Amino acid sequence: MRTEPRRLSRRSLLRAGLAVAALAGTASACDGLARLSAPAGSTRLRSPARFDTPLAVPPLQEGLVAADGTRELRLTARAGRSDLGGPRPTATWGYDGPQLGPTLRARVGEQVRVTVANELPETTTVHWHGMHLPAAMDGGPHQPIAPGETWTPTWRVDQAPATLWYHPHPHGETEEHVYRGLAGFFLLDAPDGPDAPGLPHRYGIDDFPVLVQDKRLDQDGELEFDDHGNEIGLLGDRVVTNGVHGAYLDVGAQAVRLRLLNGSTARSYRLGFGDDRAFDLVGTDGGLLERPVRQTRVRLSPGERAELVVRLSPGETVRLRSDGAELGAVVVPEVFGADDTADLLELRAVPTLTPAAPLPATLTRIERLDPTAADRVRRFELEGREINGRRMAMDRVDETVTLGATEVWEVRNRNLFPHNFHVHDVQFQVLTIDGEPPPPELAGRKDTVYLEPRRTYRLILRFEDHADPRTPYMFHCHLLLHEDDGMMGQFVVVEPGDHAEPVSGHAHH
Repeated sequence: MRTEPRRLSRRSLLRAGLAVAALAGTASACDGLARLSAPAGSTRLRSPARFDTPLAVPPLQEGLVAADGTRELRLTARAGRSDLGGPRPTATWGYDGPQLGPTLRARVGEQVRVTVANELPETTTVHWHGMHLPAAMDGGPHQPIAPGETWTPTWRVDQAPATLWYHPHPHGETEEHVYRGLAGFFLLDAPDGPDAPGLPHRYGIDDFPVLVQDKRLDQDGELEFDDHGNEIGLLGDRVVTNGVHGAYLDVGAQAVRLRLLNGSTARSYRLGFGDDRAFDLVGTDGGLLERPVRQTRVRLSPGERAELVVRLSPGETVRLRSDGAELGAVVVPEVFGADDTADLLELRAVPTLTPAAPLPATLTRIERLDPTAADRVRRFELEGREINGRRMAMDRVDETVTLGATEVWEVRNRNLFPHNFHVHDVQFQVLTIDGEPPPPELAGRKDTVYLEPRRTYRLILRFEDHADPRTPYMFHCHLLLHEDDGMMGQFVVVEPGDHAEPVSGHAHH
C-alpha cells in the first residue's frame, strides 16, 4: 500500500534536485540527483531466465446480441492468485479470472451494453480507454462501483476500428488497481469484416493481443507496492506479457499481427525484436495508420498501443524485446528505466507456415483536421503533479468545450522527468512537435502521447457529440502515480450557449 507522507517528502526533495540539475546543468548536480532518487537496485528490468510458459491469449468475449440489436457483454472484477514467476502464486485482481480480463469485441455502429460487477473488497471503476462515448458511460472517477454492486453502461460504437483497452480509474487509487492486474483489451471491428484487406485478423491464430507490464515481487512472491521514492512511480524488475513471465508463442503463420499495449503504471518501452528485424507498424491508439510504416522500434509510454505485423521464416525463433525507452532530455535517465534492455516474449515459428499476402499500400483514410479552422487554442503545462498550476479537484470543471468545436491543445512537459498526456472521449491528431511535423508513428489517431521534456506538442481535437454540462471527462498524465497524485483535470462538453453545471465530488488532497 502507498505510504503518502514518505512519498511526498522524498519527492519534494527530488523536485528540488531536478530544479538544481536543470539550472546548473552540471554533472555533480545530476550525480547528486541520481543518488537521491535511485532505488536500491530494484528498478532494473531483467529478462526471464527461461521462456517456458505458453503465452496466455485472453479469452474472446463477443457476448450475445439482444432482440433490440444491443451487444451484451459482462465483466466481474474479483481477487485471485496468479503465477507471475515467483516462488508461489501471487495475490492479484482480474476480470472474470485471477488477473487481467477477456478481450471484449464489438463492431462499429453497434449499440453495446456492459454489465460490470464488483466482487472486490473496495470500490473500483472500469474506464473504456480510447472509446468515444457519453461522459456518464466513460467509467472515470465519477462512475464508482462499490463492493457488491453492478454498473451497466450502454453506448453506440461510433469511431474507427481500433485496439482499445479497459482498466480501473478510481480517484487516487488507479495505480494500485491496475498494478494488481485489472486490465483488458477492447477491440473494435469494421462493420462488415476485417479492417483492411491483407491484414492478419484471425484472433489467436495470426492476430494476438500482447499486454506488457512490469512487476516486482517480494521474497514471499507477493506484489511489492513500495516505489522506493521514484518520481514516476513503481518500476518492476520483471516483465509479464498477458500476465505470464517468460512466455513463448508458437506461430503458425508467415505474418503475425501483434496488438501491443503498454499496461504498465510508470515504465515506458522501446519495443522491437532481438535480431533488429524490421516490421510494419500498421496502427496506433485510435486505429490504422494510412499506410504501413517500416520500422525496427516503436516507443510506448503507459496507455499507448501499437499494432505491428512481423514476418517469420519456418522454424526460426525471435524475441520481442525492449531496448530502453528514448525518453528525451530527462535527467539521469537510468532512474526512470530508460536504459533497461530485456527480452519480453519469444516467438517460435513452426516448420510449415501458412502463407501471408503482402500488406496493402493503403490501409485507411484519415480525415485531417485543419488547425486554421480551429475554434480556439488551449494551453496545458504539466509540472510536478499539476496541470496549469492546479491539482485535480473532483468538484471543479477546468475546461468547457462547445459541442461541434475543433480545438488545438498545446501541451508541454516543463519537468526533466517523464510525463505523458491522455484525453478521454476523443482521438486527437498530433500536428507538430516544437513546430516540426510528427514522426510517421505519431501520424494516426491518438488518445495518449508521450511528452518529451521541454517540448511543445500541438494536438487537434474535434468534439462532435455527447454534450453533458454536469458530467466531466478527464485529461491527465497516464503515469498512474502522477494521475493519482493530482495531475489530472476535467472538461465538459456543452451545447452552444450553454455552460458547465456544478459537479459533485471532493477536492484532491
